[in-house]
Amino acid sequence: MSSIDALIQETNKAVAEFRQLSTDDKLGLLWVVYENMGNSITPAAPGAASPQFTQNLLDQVREMQQEQQLGFMRDLIEKTRTDYTQQYTAYTNDNKLLFWYELAVLMTKGDVIPVPEDYSLSNPAAKVFNTISTMDFNSQLTVLRDAVIEMGPAA
Repeated sequence: MSSIDALIQETNKAVAEFRQLSTDDKLGLLWVVYENMGNSITPAAPGAASPQFTQNLLDQVREMQQEQQLGFMRDLIEKTRTDYTQQYTAYTNDNKLLFWYELAVLMTKGDVIPVPEDYSLSNPAAKVFNTISTMDFNSQLTVLRDAVIEMGPAA
């Protein structure tokens, strides 16, 4: 097996493990990954994405009550069709990754419901995080992109 094949297999395995997590474990894992590689994601996502397309939905989420914000994030992961999640579905793959990055920034600022301070990953989510954290940056970004492009209802 070539090293490229091994990388693809490792990336696919991490995405498959992510898919098996519960909704809240997926949210928590996305947060912990952002916290650990947020500064690294910043230059990668905006370079390939168009923030003007994600800003409207981000503004709408910012205006929601915190429980609605959490409900929206859960709806995205669970592929529930709402007016908000349908906007997300129309994004390009890079814009979906950018959206989650920008959402994490808003969470850090306190503009969107934050992750509880005492939050810790479940064992299954920690296992996926450990897998992701051993990958090179491009593979990590691929896992994140593959995880978020599946979110939202089918077009």
